[in-house]
Amino acid sequence: STCACVEYYGKALESLIKQVKIMSIHGKMKHKRNKIFTEFRKLPGGILVCTDVMARGIDIPEVHWVLQYDPPSSASAFVHRCGRTARIGNVGSALVFLLPMEESYVNFLSINQKCPMQEMKPQTNVSDLLPKLKSMALADRAVFEKGMKAFVSYVQAYAKHECHLIFRIKDLDFANLAKGFALLKMPKMPELRGKCFPDFTPVTVNTDSISFKDKNREKQRQKQLEQQR
Repeated sequence: STCACVEYYGKALESLIKQVKIMSIHGKMKHKRNKIFTEFRKLPGGILVCTDVMARGIDIPEVHWVLQYDPPSSASAFVHRCGRTARIGNVGSALVFLLPMEESYVNFLSINQKCPMQEMKPQTNVSDLLPKLKSMALADRAVFEKGMKAFVSYVQAYAKHECHLIFRIKDLDFANLAKGFALLKMPKMPELRGKCFPDFTPVTVNTDSISFKDKNREKQRQKQLEQQR
């Protein structure tokens, strides 16, 4: 749903899935978008992590799966997203992830978009990749900061969902959401002010000590810290 989530999960997938080309596109990549899109179309296979900037008006042949991590903010966008697969007589699948409290969205789409859906049974033997993501954040400040920005942007986008009677931010489990983003600590943001999260355990490491792998960025950060001191 957000540029920050695309950047974070695109980076995560690059590290977690080997021998598969991972590319990312979002609205803030104005000059790079066409180049990435053209490159992706030429690939024999791969994964494109993207916002709704790619939901309509584009044609990529033989897309087998459209995985919607976030429910779209508008019902029409759901149909457009699904329409990236099964093009011109081809077969394809589309999947949207919903929390139990969001399941009435299925009936809403059925009525609003005449789009019937079937429940997909949970996969078995799923790998827990969150420890790897946490290790990546501890080893590189760029990953740590991307995760924090992604979480904040996700919560803010959720709060603005057009179906706010179904997607109620007051019912969102922030602790489990933060675990799913593999956060090292909870960020400071207005939506979390005054709340306690006993189900979330932050890392014991002082996150200010996490450095950038990029030496130039780390040098700049140390310079800023020195000025603040």
